[in-house]
Amino acid sequence: MKKEPPAATSPTTDARRIADQLKSVIEQSKERPLPKPASTEAAESIDEKLALFHTAALHSELISEQVFTRAVDIAKRRLKAGGSDGPVDAEAVAAALIQSGVITSYQAQQLRSGRSKLTLGPYLITDWIGQGGMGQVFKAVHRVMGRECAVKVLPLEKSTEESRASFMREIRLQAGLDHPQLVRAFDAGRDGNVHYLVTEYVPGTDLRKYVRRHGPLPVHQAASIISQAARGLQYAHELGLIHRDVKPGNILVTPDGVAKVSDVGLAAWSMGIHEDPRAGKIVGTADYLSPEQIRSPLMIGPASDIYSLGCTTYYVVTGKVPFPGGDSRSKCRRHCEQTPWHPRKFAPELPEEFVDAIADMMEKDPERRVASAADVADRLEPFARISDAAIDPPIRRQAWTAPPPPMENGVDEDHVGLDGRSGPNVEEDSVAGSASAESQGSTDTPPPVPGGDAAIDAADPMVGNSLSSLQTAPRPSHTLAIAITLALAVPVSLLIGAVLGFLAHEYWQF
Repeated sequence: MKKEPPAATSPTTDARRIADQLKSVIEQSKERPLPKPASTEAAESIDEKLALFHTAALHSELISEQVFTRAVDIAKRRLKAGGSDGPVDAEAVAAALIQSGVITSYQAQQLRSGRSKLTLGPYLITDWIGQGGMGQVFKAVHRVMGRECAVKVLPLEKSTEESRASFMREIRLQAGLDHPQLVRAFDAGRDGNVHYLVTEYVPGTDLRKYVRRHGPLPVHQAASIISQAARGLQYAHELGLIHRDVKPGNILVTPDGVAKVSDVGLAAWSMGIHEDPRAGKIVGTADYLSPEQIRSPLMIGPASDIYSLGCTTYYVVTGKVPFPGGDSRSKCRRHCEQTPWHPRKFAPELPEEFVDAIADMMEKDPERRVASAADVADRLEPFARISDAAIDPPIRRQAWTAPPPPMENGVDEDHVGLDGRSGPNVEEDSVAGSASAESQGSTDTPPPVPGGDAAIDAADPMVGNSLSSLQTAPRPSHTLAIAITLALAVPVSLLIGAVLGFLAHEYWQF
């Protein structure tokens, strides 16, 4: 049986079929646009970050619309001067605002993250100083008086009944202190659920950071700083206060060489120590604890601060803590039972009389220690007025005949508190350089101001208006690109027939 040949199709039918296919392809291209180029996605990301920065800046009331626009223009000019025609990003605008003195680097970082809360009561937060066991410390300025200060904040996550009692106690203690060698308290307040203490801002750094950066101090400089700290402690002792956490990190030094003792809020009333919320616990840092602080925390007196100041003096002239290595428990045991290496082992130029003063401050028996902080200052002040002439008498003090330190792993300054499983409870509440400009050397990301709202979301309705002004122009249709592609892939004669058929089809529809 013969097969019948397929019915012939006319050229017009073929043209109409191809035209229908072409129309279908065009419609599908409208529904599924081509993928965005990488450069377009990057530009949109920059726009979103800039919009977030813009919204937070206006919401903070630190920057007006006019100032922000001016900063954008400056950033654009700088890009063009550098030979770039790319879009302006939030980082470039922030740099313009910082260099103009409108905001600080810390404020710019917070605003770019969408955080607009930069105040605590009447104080405008300008920088982050450090983090301690009891609170965060920020640099701030009073919005009316314009005075720079340090603001210590009790974090919300640590706002327990006991921590609030300790914090309020610290506020009351510091409010009654007024001495040039103590960090003064100016104000205290509450912003929502956030409690804060305002103290004077001390430019400079603390002794611990200074020694780590520059090495041990020469005798005259160490004697000047320690004798000043001793005068401040004597003032506190005369008021019946014991600091309990004297250490290099709590002695701030200005560029002019003025020393101030910080974190006096850890102090305890020597006549009413049982009323302290931390009574019965070891409060301080293991490398500088006195033997009596470890053995009987309820029986400490001014002599305990003198021992800690002796350990501090040892550190600043040698660059070593008295008992390096080991954990907190080991350090506590060695404070009670052992003697450290002779300081001249590490600093041979130290005068023996100066070394004797350190030894008398670090006597294990409080009764044999230097009688008062004032006596410490009297013994050290003469060394602050002499040059560092090398003195090399023989090492003869039995106070320094120490056995080698145990072979235990550990850092020099131990800030890890002990719990009941490993030894006495060492409770710490200190910020190294709590009002120091250089105390923010931590690599941690500076935290936001407590009590603020969550970071502004660029997808929120309140940000919508800002985002709408920064949307990119609508992209052109992809029809032309598809037509060109088909022209290259389809034979010319067939394409001409398809186009003619498509036009005829459109004409017949009308």
